[in-house]
Amino acid sequence: MGHDTLEGHRCHVSSVAYSPDGQHIISGSHDKMIRIWDAETGTAVGNPLRGHSSLVSSVAYSPDGWHIISGSYDTTIQIWDTETGTAVGKPLEGHSEPVLSVAYSPDGWHIISGSHDKMIRIWDAKTGAAVGNPLEGHCKFVSSITYSPNGRHIVSGSNDKTI
Repeated sequence: MGHDTLEGHRCHVSSVAYSPDGQHIISGSHDKMIRIWDAETGTAVGNPLRGHSSLVSSVAYSPDGWHIISGSYDTTIQIWDTETGTAVGKPLEGHSEPVLSVAYSPDGWHIISGSHDKMIRIWDAKTGAAVGNPLEGHCKFVSSITYSPNGRHIVSGSNDKTI
């Protein structure tokens, strides 16, 4: 990458991720925006993605690179089209407190989210519908979440000091 620092957010940057092809970087910020950056030049690509009413805590690319997901303190998850920068459908709603971490399944069919409400939720990436009941087990907030490479397992980290 040609630049050491990418500047453009007005507040704390809470989450970053590379696109699957390595061409772009996304960032989510307390300024309620998601930005897309050219990984080679460090320049912003298009306009910031706006739609959350509170800070963006987590961002991730879909495995095919066509979509971005973002989790926010507004308790929602939003799916974004990477080409147009527009929101895809309505926000995913189901958490009662801030969404702290989001991730795509390796096959791109599902989205998982971890929240301050101590819950892990699974979503259908195409329809945005909740899949099954929330996963419970942590006694404090779920701060980090990801899928295993084969997509068969979910691992979560919590403020309760457990994984």
